[in-house]
Amino acid sequence: MEASATSPPFKIILGSSSIARRKILAEMGYEFTVTTADIDEKCIRKEKPEELVMALAEAKADAILSKLRADNNQENDGELSILIAADTAEAILQRLSVHDYIKDAVPALLITCDQVVVYEGSIREKPSSEEEARQFLKGYSGGHAATVSSVLVTNLKTGFRKVEWDRVEIYFHEIPDEVIEKLIEEGLVLRVAGGLIIEHPLILPYVKEVVGTTDSVMGLPKALTEKLMKEAL
Repeated sequence: MEASATSPPFKIILGSSSIARRKILAEMGYEFTVTTADIDEKCIRKEKPEELVMALAEAKADAILSKLRADNNQENDGELSILIAADTAEAILQRLSVHDYIKDAVPALLITCDQVVVYEGSIREKPSSEEEARQFLKGYSGGHAATVSSVLVTNLKTGFRKVEWDRVEIYFHEIPDEVIEKLIEEGLVLRVAGGLIIEHPLILPYVKEVVGTTDSVMGLPKALTEKLMKEAL
């Protein structure tokens, strides 16, 4: 499935504020627009990490679809219509009536994702404080953790939707305390699941082995995303 820069056969909306996910999707050769879901992730709880990340990706997609429909209905005085992603970031969404959409428009795919870290059987989301981030990172030192990432692709034209997950195991050398303190001071680790950024220059030297792909650890497994996009189209 090739995405041509001149005239792609479909449009993409990335439902994530993650810089890493934007970077990966761009590396895959796609142009896309970005929107975000405002949901309370703590309201959704599942025992298994795989079930949790898939449920959160679904909730994000539902929230974004509701937001897009509400925006669209306001602009069209209640006329039933559907949204597709725009060609440029300036005009984030084109709004077409259903009849025009089905007749002329290319499919639009909404991609939503979620990720948690699993450490000694417990699920870790974003650290709630610097102290929790410090505990997380000290636990990884000389040990191992896993990331569980979900990808959900929704075809806005057909309504097709599919979600799957990917797991990566990560093994660490001992991480010096001064490296952990630098990471916390910088602050990025406070904004990611489990406080874990293995591609970070400070952490990279202490990563012993990754069983899986780095793009999956960064939050968007390329192979799974391609597979689900093909199925959705």
